Amino acid sequence: MSDACGCDDDKPTTEAGEAGEAEEHEPERFWEVTELRAAAVAGLLLLAGLVASWLDAPEVVETGLQAAALAVAGWTFVPSTLRRLAKGKIGVGTLMTIAAVGAVLLGEVGEAAMLAFLYAISEGLEEYSLARTRRGLRALLSLVPAEATVRRDGADLVVAPDDLRIGDLMIVRPGERVATDGVIRTGRTALDVSAITGESVPVEAQAGSDVYAGSINGTGVIEVEVTTTAQDNSLARIVRIVEAEQARKGTSQRLADRIAKPLVPGIMIAGVLIAVIGSLFGDPATWIERALVVLVAASPCALAISVPVTVVAAVGAASKLGVLVKGGAALEALGTIRGVALDKTGTLTRNRPAVIDVAFTGNATREQVLAVAAALEARSEHPLARAIIAAVDTVQPADQVEAVTGAGLTGLVDGRPARLGRPGWLDPGDLADTIARMQAAGATAVLVEHDGRLLGAVAVRDELRPEAAEVVDRLHRGGYTVAMLTGDNHATAAALAAQAGITDVHADLRPEDKARIIQVLRKERRTAMVGDGVNDAPALATADLGIAMGAMGTDVAIETADVALMGEDLRHLPQALDHARRARTIMWQNVGLSLAIITALMPLALLGVLGLAAVVLVHELAEIVIIANGVRAGRARPLAPFTTTAADTEAPQPAGVNAG
Repeated sequence: MSDACGCDDDKPTTEAGEAGEAEEHEPERFWEVTELRAAAVAGLLLLAGLVASWLDAPEVVETGLQAAALAVAGWTFVPSTLRRLAKGKIGVGTLMTIAAVGAVLLGEVGEAAMLAFLYAISEGLEEYSLARTRRGLRALLSLVPAEATVRRDGADLVVAPDDLRIGDLMIVRPGERVATDGVIRTGRTALDVSAITGESVPVEAQAGSDVYAGSINGTGVIEVEVTTTAQDNSLARIVRIVEAEQARKGTSQRLADRIAKPLVPGIMIAGVLIAVIGSLFGDPATWIERALVVLVAASPCALAISVPVTVVAAVGAASKLGVLVKGGAALEALGTIRGVALDKTGTLTRNRPAVIDVAFTGNATREQVLAVAAALEARSEHPLARAIIAAVDTVQPADQVEAVTGAGLTGLVDGRPARLGRPGWLDPGDLADTIARMQAAGATAVLVEHDGRLLGAVAVRDELRPEAAEVVDRLHRGGYTVAMLTGDNHATAAALAAQAGITDVHADLRPEDKARIIQVLRKERRTAMVGDGVNDAPALATADLGIAMGAMGTDVAIETADVALMGEDLRHLPQALDHARRARTIMWQNVGLSLAIITALMPLALLGVLGLAAVVLVHELAEIVIIANGVRAGRARPLAPFTTTAADTEAPQPAGVNAG
């Protein structure tokens, strides 16, 4: 790893993605880290030299042991430093190498060995901490079982997950993990997805339900049709995305680099000036030694490692909580958010709408209204369409169906023109009061017209998530402003917003309108947009930070957003915000402490108050403190189980109203 805490652009250890490619084996224990093994040997040699000194052994024995310690510890960073110098690159290892060589020239072999010994320990601890936090993310891949049962040609075979093919039928028994993503074809069960999405309670699943790699089957045998290969399933995709995006550096990390890169050559110039000017007016040996001590005292190693350790630890911890954070930039942006804009459908609501009311006029019937509406919605994937289709027994798709953006649908039903759409695009006529009542109840109302005659209206309501009010209250108490952005009508939006405790409501919005509202909100405070990543894509991209809700399996959400809440529990939102705010605080603590160390040590070294060994000891101990502080960002508390009431889970029953 050598020179790992340096400031070089090609340094692999501070870039999680590159590290993943460069290291085939992540060290799991202290003694598996090369730098720590070398430091241990060097430490024993130094201890032996100290014992030799106490026993009045010949000086050559003591010096030989110290030289051996210097060679062993220096091997961890000197060769790579020379290679980088050959490429014209200067890093912290350059300062350490110069200081060690200078100390040897001054006859201080023991101090040079101590410098190399402590520097090797610092590098080793950094590598261990980074490897440990990287393992936290990659541990997701270990959730995939070693084998899977698949049915081929009528026989059940046990195969490796890598041998699964799209279209295979997996047999998953109770207690087994799902080997890759798929769709349940037969069976009913409860899936434990806590390790993947952070959901605190098992999720009911049946025929037609999606399942994801790593889920634990609960109560029943299920047959799952494979939809992705093991190399491309949800877990593998998450790991690839996070490791690639960790290369994006956040504001503090870029600040550390901007400070460190000019600081290294600046320190070298300062060292030369101290040696030259001091030698002109004093003892050259004294001032050259002080110049070398200043070089070590001003080393920006702690500054360079202060943010990467924190970022990797925090991102790894977030992934365990069901929060996918795309690297340092996203993590820091998440920590600066002060305003949250929430989409309604699928974010504040369950995204499982149902028909709760049907109004009809004149000689029309409830069945006729629903039949025409279902015919127009037959090929639509919109949640409202699914609710209407679910309310009828059979659907005869309409012909020549066309969507009118922001309004509704047109087509031919039984050869006659039909329309379905929002009030305002279609005249509600005698149903105006009924529509107002539906909307006041928090429902979305659509009018149905056939052959130029208004048949009636259908009210569809997507129930508020049971945890929504708790989440909004927690956001308010945390100092965040909360707004709702929705394409639904204002009456429906206002009714649901009131239940959730939101007063700032923006309704009747098209996707471009949401992006415009986000621009306005951003002028007041740093704002995050939380949406489903499809209709909200422009707003997610426009916001200071885009957060996708329920992103497992939703490619658009993962690609568009900076952060993705992989589960369906909205409580992950304030949890993620709190986690990022804490991580950002730790980052700045580390940056401040790093600069304070440099500021304090340089004058003490220049005045001769501290010698080489003392400066090295203080500096390296400070680095260990900074690494330990950064690792604290990897601590996160999982959500407690959320219990729903009977009222929360009770499905609404369709009703019928004759308004004519």
